[in-house]
Amino acid sequence: MDVLGIDIGGSGIKAAPVDVSTGTLSRERVKVATPRPALPDAIAEAVSTVAAGFSRSGRAGITFPGVVTGGVVRTAANLDPAWIGVDARALFGQATGLDVVVLNDADAAGQAELRFGAGVGEQGTVVMLTFGTGIGSALFTGGVLVPNTEFGHIEIRGKDAETRASERAREIHDLDWAHWAGHVDEYMTHLERLLWPDLFIVGGGVSRKADKFLPLLAGLHARVVAAAMHNDAGIVGAALAAA
Repeated sequence: MDVLGIDIGGSGIKAAPVDVSTGTLSRERVKVATPRPALPDAIAEAVSTVAAGFSRSGRAGITFPGVVTGGVVRTAANLDPAWIGVDARALFGQATGLDVVVLNDADAAGQAELRFGAGVGEQGTVVMLTFGTGIGSALFTGGVLVPNTEFGHIEIRGKDAETRASERAREIHDLDWAHWAGHVDEYMTHLERLLWPDLFIVGGGVSRKADKFLPLLAGLHARVVAAAMHNDAGIVGAALAAA
């Protein structure tokens, strides 16, 4: 069964139909830039545009880079504060004409990785981290998701962790891989001391370059692996949620 998955990020909005029995994209994904300012109506229009390109009906899953409870947005650190309190499920449903499910983007990516990717068969405590515009997080124990964790906002050296260790921070500050890996290592070590996971899965677009920084993470006891689905995990997880 194919279900449309749409992944909203701080810099781009990606979409594709997904075969939810295999976790593979059944058509090539499309991507548009996230509108700036990232206001609700502008994002909804962009979501409508990418959805219309696939001529779908029925259900669709949509991720959002913030806390979502009951379809309502509670935080929007990397979009616009106008999102807070918006019924995203109703907004996107009206914009697309689809029956939509809306969930946190890292939660969706983590569910995809546990079902089809780097976390298959893991029954211990697993933390999925997505490094991009910010840092998304998903926490699992015994294969069960604890939704809407926001571990990218824990404080490191008096600042939000994502202001030092996100991929955007690496680009803004023009950090080489070794320098940036030091920030990531410090962040993940702090997180490990709070949660003591068995496994970290590192995702987001930067996971395609995992060989440049994962070997430099020296302070961790947990296993650390790159996401197998890279930047498609959010799309797949969104589709799974809708299915």
